[in-house]
Amino acid sequence: MTTKTTAHTFHIPVMGLAFTVDSPIKVAQYGISSVVSIVDDVLIEKMNEFYSKKYQLPFQAYPTKELDSRAKRITSYLNNMDIIVKNKFQEFKESLLEKKEVLTDYLEMLPDFSEVKTNLISLLENNASKATIQKWIQENLTTGEIDVNIMTKLDNENYHKKELLGTEHNDAHAALRGFAKSNLSSSIVLSAGMNPRLYSYFEEFEDFYPTQENYLKKKIILKVSDYRSAMIQGQFFAKKGLWVSEYRIESGLNCGGHAFATDGLLLGPILDTFKQNKESLIEKTFETYKKALDLKGKHCPEQALNLEITVQGGVGTSAEHQFLLDKYKVSSVGWGSPFLLVPEATTVDEETQTLLQKAKEEDLYLSNISPLGVPFNSVRGASNEVYKQNRIQNDKIGSSCPKKFLASNRQYTETSICTASQKFQKIEIENLKTQDLTEAQYQHKFDKITEKSCLCIGLANAGLIDKNIEAKETKQGVLVCPGPNLAYFDKKVSLKTMVQHIYGKANIMNVAERPHMFVKELEMYVRYFNKKLEDFLITPDKKQEKYLIKFKNNLIEGISYYKELFEETNDKLIWRMNVLKTQIHTL
Repeated sequence: MTTKTTAHTFHIPVMGLAFTVDSPIKVAQYGISSVVSIVDDVLIEKMNEFYSKKYQLPFQAYPTKELDSRAKRITSYLNNMDIIVKNKFQEFKESLLEKKEVLTDYLEMLPDFSEVKTNLISLLENNASKATIQKWIQENLTTGEIDVNIMTKLDNENYHKKELLGTEHNDAHAALRGFAKSNLSSSIVLSAGMNPRLYSYFEEFEDFYPTQENYLKKKIILKVSDYRSAMIQGQFFAKKGLWVSEYRIESGLNCGGHAFATDGLLLGPILDTFKQNKESLIEKTFETYKKALDLKGKHCPEQALNLEITVQGGVGTSAEHQFLLDKYKVSSVGWGSPFLLVPEATTVDEETQTLLQKAKEEDLYLSNISPLGVPFNSVRGASNEVYKQNRIQNDKIGSSCPKKFLASNRQYTETSICTASQKFQKIEIENLKTQDLTEAQYQHKFDKITEKSCLCIGLANAGLIDKNIEAKETKQGVLVCPGPNLAYFDKKVSLKTMVQHIYGKANIMNVAERPHMFVKELEMYVRYFNKKLEDFLITPDKKQEKYLIKFKNNLIEGISYYKELFEETNDKLIWRMNVLKTQIHTL
């Protein structure tokens, strides 16, 4: 199948719970794709109510106690978002003909190599009639995608009137159903690892199967960190007659949000593996896919459906952007954290916006605040962290845990609770008091317990505060999760300016010296490895030793790959990689 012509070669990945929750409403009419988190149905319903009033659309609230309220809230918001985007797109297309400044701004946002831009300019230069231009616009311009994201492991069981509900009512299952039943024709991005039970649930929804015209109304995107993971997960879906339309490769450490480190595999070599093996991946997956569709008695395309490779994590310059497109033949490059400084594209409250503009390299760090036990990108001085520390000082530890999306610990209870909750932390601290610890030992363990934060509240509050939506939880402040790349951007900019930066028509970076995205990631992996090695030397074990040897070997191979890649282009990069190699400690 041929790929449709798109206006842009970048997308805005999911960020937090609130930061991109309404991004399609802001940017889709310009052909820019973005991803909405559908983890938090409570936030989603509040945003749905806000936008329904703004655009005079019908709105229905679904009480939390109502059976299947989670899926219904998500479906309702996505349907209204679909209507809003389509209406705004129609207005935008009409304004291109009626308002010269709108057409000028749009053309200035497009990359020079865009077919949309060259064809539109050609029509204008040849004095095509208004009717001809209007017809071309209607037939060729498309909106950006309204994609959604699920963290696959956030799949807690749910109860109704104290009765355990079936698996289909688990959190991730219900979110999937909310998307599947919506009117959208777009993709669902699956992140944070494989969930076989959730993946199998996709079989229930017809929109994920091809029509007689080989059209998929709803597509599957897998966020992956390496080729092996893509093969395993792609085959799992294919055996069920489900096609993965895109593999979205993300840097393990040089990203925002949760950081899922690889075993020392670096982004460049990973991308190269995908480039070299893409056709093999398509061929092997399609053979499995055909057999599964035949067994199900469903229509099977004669040729493999389109499969795209995209990348995100740490990109910050137009040169890097174009390099990724040219060298690795990716379809799109994700620009995340820099868009937190673009109010026309993302939702960030003023206080947090100011914090992000002032953040330097030393303010952006990998924290241990996530209840999932996975390193989490944070910025020092976030208002939620200040709120939490004030509570700890007043002997009020832990969150009331009203949403429970990250409740996964059963160490002390029959039902899952969150490690950031009051219930869990009080039990842990009571246990501490019974141990024969020095004051320093007690404080160290106390800090480890109380550093966990309520991400469910912190990552959602920016949306409520920005929209002036009254809610008692907003007093707890905001958590924000930018990647380290944000350190090189220090001012609020317009959507047009940010897009022009991506395409090399403007430069909004605040530093003359910035490490190449590949080198920056390598630096982070070297630090990560050395910290793991230090921990190992304190408490050595054979399994960890084997892991560290593999990790180090992958790092060394990655450095060799980069040296060969940059040998003829940049002596400074070679020098930096040699320095980093000497900093990798030995076992």
